[in-house]
Amino acid sequence: MRVTHRRRRLLAALFALAATTACTPSEAAPEPPPRAPSESQAPKPVAPTSIEPVSLTTVAGRQSPGIVAAGSGDAPYNYAPSVLWDGGRFRMWWCSQLGIANPPGDDILLAESASLDGRFAGPDGTGGTPIFSGSATGFDAVHTCDPSVIRVGPTYYMYYTGAAGDHAHGNAIGLATSPDGRVWTRANGGRPLVTTARDVDRGNTYGAGQPSAVYLAGYFYLMFTDTTGQATGHNGAGQFVLRSPDPAFTHDVEALGEHGFRRVPDTSPRTRSVVDAFSADWMWVDALAAFAIAHETREGTTITFWDWGFRFQPYKPLLIPGSWREGPGLVRRGDGHAVVSTDNPCGKAPIDLVRATYEAPNGPSGLRHFGLDVVDFDACREPARAVLALDGFAVPSPSRTVDLVVGGKIVRFDRRSVAAQLAVRVLAKRPLSLDKVEVAARVTPGVPVRRAVGRGTAFLLDDRLWQIPTENVVTANSSAAQDITPQQWDAYERGLDLAGPPR
Repeated sequence: MRVTHRRRRLLAALFALAATTACTPSEAAPEPPPRAPSESQAPKPVAPTSIEPVSLTTVAGRQSPGIVAAGSGDAPYNYAPSVLWDGGRFRMWWCSQLGIANPPGDDILLAESASLDGRFAGPDGTGGTPIFSGSATGFDAVHTCDPSVIRVGPTYYMYYTGAAGDHAHGNAIGLATSPDGRVWTRANGGRPLVTTARDVDRGNTYGAGQPSAVYLAGYFYLMFTDTTGQATGHNGAGQFVLRSPDPAFTHDVEALGEHGFRRVPDTSPRTRSVVDAFSADWMWVDALAAFAIAHETREGTTITFWDWGFRFQPYKPLLIPGSWREGPGLVRRGDGHAVVSTDNPCGKAPIDLVRATYEAPNGPSGLRHFGLDVVDFDACREPARAVLALDGFAVPSPSRTVDLVVGGKIVRFDRRSVAAQLAVRVLAKRPLSLDKVEVAARVTPGVPVRRAVGRGTAFLLDDRLWQIPTENVVTANSSAAQDITPQQWDAYERGLDLAGPPR
């Protein structure tokens, strides 16, 4: 993927800010690796100013009254959920055994619900619809499991564990893509992205698997288990991190080591573990400006925090108590970021997860919701933190207009009705720290609009295209749309994507 001047500026700012503050996939006909979407406009991550871990205040501990999802039929084992707040509902992919593949192995299921505490139902009306199974050939011939799903632009990416047989054969991590989260196509020619390192022999032959993906500032971040990695614990536990602008990790791969990220020739280095655990999940929490890693401990799920550069832990760990059988799946937005509090984005961060529990001792496992809220912090006190917490929100401006926070900057709208269609919510009060944030553009009534087949619709401001999501925005702004060719579209310099972060 071409590195643009905008990407260079963003990455330079990122580094400056960081310095200052159980199973496996299947094979199909080879196909080209997926292309990475254009650069994320996630606001520049910043770390809290103190390097001493801060104690966070939590309230509203919660859990579902019972199991919210379990495989249909005779499936006795349901675990490894990946949960997205996507398109106004919760979507959950997880691992079970329904005997769909031949030979039978682990399958990945999908179910959806309007509530984390309500019963999830598959698209076919059952408790969970099988959407991905072993391929009968290749590294994931029998087992596909441990899904981690993110959505970047119009494409869903599912990282998963695959195995050709039992664990002694060594697990590996594969990738599939989808336009809707239901129908999946194996990527990377059906080959694994990450394989067992075999640096050490701890007596645990599981190998590489249990991936968890996040998309942040133009990079796909992948955290995963490798029981044979150099930095694994005595029992093989450990979580390693890679990142790349390519979702298939075929080029420009960086591995996290003792001195931060460094360019590596392939996905094999395992020199640093970020948490001593199996089956972990993670997300980027904009309001806290930190990664949150969920992993099981004796009393429940522990949340461990890291700053953007993995240089220090800005907050003390949290515990979400309760019973568990297998690792958690954090409830996230499409890009793997935490779901934002719409009523108090500057001072509340909901942390919800789903984990496998027993319905009865030694009985089948089902999936159950747990959560809490982090409160009593002010993410909007400083401009750099405020644009993280408020990305996608609109606020009143000093000039009787409305400001939309997007991509770490402000776009000013003369018409509130237009900003409201693009915003997560229009807040009643403006944080004073936003007065120090750059106003990147102003949208006045009637500004021209350009449309191109296969590209979309965009305001034309300062000879740049600022993408918008729907024709309703064009109408609300009294703008006239002109159709252009895709080639003409591509010739324009791009502004920010005013559709904002995944909702």
